[in-house]
Amino acid sequence: MTEGPRRTRTPLSRERVLRVAVALADEIGVEALSMRKLGEALGVEAMSLYNHVANKDDLLDGMVDVVFAEIELPSPTAGWRTALRGRAVSVREALTRHRWAIGLMESRTSPGPETLRQHDAVLGCLRGAGFSVALAAHAYSLIDSYVYGFALQERGLPFDTAEEAAELAPAMLAAFPDGAYPHMVEIMTEHVLRPGYSYGAEFAFGLDLLLDGLESAAAGG
Repeated sequence: MTEGPRRTRTPLSRERVLRVAVALADEIGVEALSMRKLGEALGVEAMSLYNHVANKDDLLDGMVDVVFAEIELPSPTAGWRTALRGRAVSVREALTRHRWAIGLMESRTSPGPETLRQHDAVLGCLRGAGFSVALAAHAYSLIDSYVYGFALQERGLPFDTAEEAAELAPAMLAAFPDGAYPHMVEIMTEHVLRPGYSYGAEFAFGLDLLLDGLESAAAGG
């Protein structure tokens, strides 16, 4: 009797642990992520994970670094505005894929190499464009605060698509007393319910206004 082919287990590594942890957090949320659940997803005992991550904080540090690694660095060949606009769009896209990460991106006290590389590249882009040290710091904080805030607000919306907004709006409008909240009614009927509406389009509008302001500040305007 011959034995069937043996299954080979993919070796455990820090990179594999972190990538599976990110995928699991995408699925169940970071609050529900535990070493036990991560071990089950990897097909190992939870204790085996501690050969690759020191503890839960180390795991979170690494997961955040995985997300930062997905974000485009500012292009070294584009002007600062184009480079940082592209980078901001890439941050929002990463946070859309990994919604659990929004509150963690700037919270780690032991940032990983990808996190540090991102921060340094953005500051380098601004300094290379002639921004003062103080204005570069202001610009970095302003852009990231806008992107993170928009992603957080987008995550909290009760709809994801224009079709879902159109389905939800009549019930919301019906709950308003007659004549009350006229400006809310106006925005919903004249803007939100118009064909092709996308809340995501608000992101580009706000980002360009923000970049206009930074451009003016950098020029001394």
